[in-house]
Amino acid sequence: MRRVVVTGIGVVAPNGIGRKPFWDACVRGASGIGPIRSFNATSHPVRVAGEVHEFDPSPLLPPDARKQLKVMGRAAKFGLGASALAVQDSGIDLTREDPERVGVVMGTGVVPVDLGELAPMLARACEQDEFDPTRLPTADGHSPLGPLWLLKHLPNMVAAHVSMAFNCQGPNNTIVTACVAGTQAVGEGFRMIGRGEADVMLAGGADSRIDPLMLLAYTALGTLSRADRPANELSRPFDRLRDGFVISEGAAVLVLEEYERAKARGADIYAEVRGFGSSFDAYSVTKPDPEGRGGARAIKLALTEAGVNATDIGYINAHGTSTRLNDQMETAAVKRVFGDHARRVKLSSIKSMIGHSIGAAGAIEAAALAMSLKGHVYPPTINLTHPDPTCDLDYVPNAAQDGRAAVGLSTSFGFGGQNGALVMQAA
Repeated sequence: MRRVVVTGIGVVAPNGIGRKPFWDACVRGASGIGPIRSFNATSHPVRVAGEVHEFDPSPLLPPDARKQLKVMGRAAKFGLGASALAVQDSGIDLTREDPERVGVVMGTGVVPVDLGELAPMLARACEQDEFDPTRLPTADGHSPLGPLWLLKHLPNMVAAHVSMAFNCQGPNNTIVTACVAGTQAVGEGFRMIGRGEADVMLAGGADSRIDPLMLLAYTALGTLSRADRPANELSRPFDRLRDGFVISEGAAVLVLEEYERAKARGADIYAEVRGFGSSFDAYSVTKPDPEGRGGARAIKLALTEAGVNATDIGYINAHGTSTRLNDQMETAAVKRVFGDHARRVKLSSIKSMIGHSIGAAGAIEAAALAMSLKGHVYPPTINLTHPDPTCDLDYVPNAAQDGRAAVGLSTSFGFGGQNGALVMQAA
């Protein structure tokens, strides 16, 4: 396996757009969670989310790519913007690269379908004895169901648009494993370079599910916080008063490169990706294995591939969703792998500040891990004010801490029983 390093980071998150604004906000403990503005949520049972406001990727893009924005969904725009920021941050000139050696792998998930004015028209048409598509056009004769409408709602369009914008003709893949998708995308990108299938990979995740129907679905599932407290205090991983996660949106993309070529071009290296692990609970579609056995397997596999011991890990960027079951399971998984060393490892969850962006979450957290190792700082888990006796590790509560971890871990656990883990080492 060839060595793989992170040379560029692009982030579009509720608390900051761009690597530096995002990371500065995380280190300060600044929350990006607030009242929903993308639709009128006055009477909706969920009125809070981690939204990305006023983001226009067009200034970051090549002219031809800007023309495609009109056929992109919100997640694709985030992913494309994060990719442009990552390429810019890396200093790599993709126009001088062999396009067949540059690939893209993106994590994403369910793409909300906004029927808008099409919904009542479709309902009326379906009520007729014979379906008549001519009844769908609006009064001015134009149908809201344009020829490219479907392209906004296909999960693979995030990776497709990124690849087209930057002429990436190498490996291309889309990962849709719920909350683990971003982590697995980075892991797969790492392995593609390691195996020699590509020299450069744009790997990450993008997701956006903040719409009325999706929020109702998550509410019915019982996963969202409904507490009566200020918006920025709702996401409280590992805290005794946690009652669910806050849905959010965003994207992160990492430029992964083969180490020798990155070194030869004088790239600024954030961290080296050393190992990736993936497993499945086979326990429940909605609940994690409370013993953390599946999560522990993913962590052990990542450590094995990295060639490091559990005692080498100094920091874990935790999944930490702020749900009672997940936080307890993650704590159990860490104890299962690390034993007595678990109490010496620092863990923190940036979801306390940005909420849960599902398919993008693991990628954003992988970016945060790389920056933690580069900057020697552990971001805090904010709102951790009421210790939970079942979550009794060091979660870096409420304020960032200086850190000197040489090797770190990022974990993700998702609906259905998906588990993923990444090991990185300081450059």
